[in-house]
Amino acid sequence: MTGAGHTLPEPAPNTVTRPYRGLSVQEVDVPLTDKAITTLLLGREIYRRTDFLALRRGSQTALVAVHAEDRDPLFAPVTDLRVLAGPADTVWIDDPDTDVGIATALARTALQRGPAGASAYVVQGRYEHVNFIWRPAPIRIHVTEVVPPDPPKLYAMAEQVVAFDEDLPPVELVLDAVDIRALAGANPAPHYLLPCRGSGVDLPGEVSFLDTRPEMRSDWLLIGCDRSRQFHEHFYGTEPERVELCPRARTKHPDGAAVLAKCCLLERGIAVSDGSAVVPWGSNLDEVRVALRALCGLAPSAAVELVPSPAEGPIPALASAPALTSARAAAPNPAVLRRS
Repeated sequence: MTGAGHTLPEPAPNTVTRPYRGLSVQEVDVPLTDKAITTLLLGREIYRRTDFLALRRGSQTALVAVHAEDRDPLFAPVTDLRVLAGPADTVWIDDPDTDVGIATALARTALQRGPAGASAYVVQGRYEHVNFIWRPAPIRIHVTEVVPPDPPKLYAMAEQVVAFDEDLPPVELVLDAVDIRALAGANPAPHYLLPCRGSGVDLPGEVSFLDTRPEMRSDWLLIGCDRSRQFHEHFYGTEPERVELCPRARTKHPDGAAVLAKCCLLERGIAVSDGSAVVPWGSNLDEVRVALRALCGLAPSAAVELVPSPAEGPIPALASAPALTSARAAAPNPAVLRRS
């Protein structure tokens, strides 16, 4: 349903409110029909940050997109609206463990707790905060990583990023394990040479670790990447028999989904190409975050800027205050941090 004038579009799949204060929850005593909702809301004041309303009548919920022509006043009348989903297509879910600022958490709760086929899932989650997700369809990303350890570090870091980056769309992380034990089982040898003691794995034959620079054995099989081969040539002057271990060699997946992997040959930064992102073997959380954002079509996160502390007085226009170049530039007023 669309009101007169400006035509409000239907949200794209995976739409959530960012930040979730853009959604206002209102109890109403009118039927949740298009006609009754339009009569109720047109001309009614909304807070200038409100873009969506979740209207509640008993156990029923409807989701409405709203538009105000002038967003500078603190409150402004609704000049256009669209009933996105009525009670038949809107699901309310109470889940106190869901962080409703994170799209992945919203999608997971919606798909696990809500009935399939709904359009809008409105979740009251942690701290009793509320957000919605529209037609959740998580983006699959394969995380290709060596095991053991299990879970592997890169996968755990990707989970950390997905759990705190509020800009990311819903993401489904799928572990694509490069299992040292499976590689050894498929390539029997009396003696295995592994890249480092951090591998922490029991194999059916004798095991040495390249990072200890052991005495050379002619019967060993290196389970390692090209960097391990380079080390072996430097230490012993020969190229060993080798089984490929590098996750970067598996950046194409049969289902065509994006791939996050790591590689020893990359020492800093990330390499992105054709649906894959590669981070260094010793990557930090920032590099993993940038890689995941790139796979989701997002730029690196914006810097946090320093702005003056809010002051009492007239209500300012909605436009952001000018950025301050340093905390010193804000003196004598205290400075606060804000995401741009």
